[in-house]
Amino acid sequence: MKHRILIVEDEENLLDGIKLNLELEGHEVVGAADGKKAVDLFNGQRFDLVVLDVMLPGIDGFTVCERIRLRDADVPVLFLTAKDAAEDRVTGLKLGADDYLTKPFNLDELLLRVKALLKRNARARPEAERTNGAVYRFGGNEINFHTFEAKGTNGEPFRLTKREAAFLKILVERRNEVVSRQHILQVAWGYDVMPTTRTIDNFILTFRKYFEKDSRNPEHFFSIRGVGYQFKE
Repeated sequence: MKHRILIVEDEENLLDGIKLNLELEGHEVVGAADGKKAVDLFNGQRFDLVVLDVMLPGIDGFTVCERIRLRDADVPVLFLTAKDAAEDRVTGLKLGADDYLTKPFNLDELLLRVKALLKRNARARPEAERTNGAVYRFGGNEINFHTFEAKGTNGEPFRLTKREAAFLKILVERRNEVVSRQHILQVAWGYDVMPTTRTIDNFILTFRKYFEKDSRNPEHFFSIRGVGYQFKE
């Protein structure tokens, strides 16, 4: 079966080499040399796997991974990194990466890992498609990140906007952490649109109305003055 693979790598020779070898394995391969192009390609096309370098011009690989996960919770992501540091591996896995390789790497090992991820994803996809695999519950609330359907404290169903769902997903995936405004802007809005701080504050106020028992005394959504925002279960 032919799979579509997105490779994001700013080293031209390495990008060409990986692309050629994956094509020889029978895959259809699309390449990108920077983070912004990678996000644009992923948003406009379907891919079965993403091979993603961490150090990229413009938008780094970690941010690209987060933006991919906002659209697709299941597509496998394999990180390539020049840094053999445990903190980078942990960060990548926390953001939703499925595997990683440290440069320089053996090409045969890369091909074997790609094959394993594609095989694993082929088994997991049908179950994920049946269940949607994206329902998150907290404090009597419920959010479905695939359908944008939600239930608040009053139990009545409603529909989130795409931007609300993206913002919520960032906070939920980094629950208990303080997430900076800059990071939220990069991941949820991208670089083309830059809303004001007041705009983001208004989203937090909206989330409190949706999901807090008492919006004036929040238990889940917090604004940390001068720093960013925090979600607690």
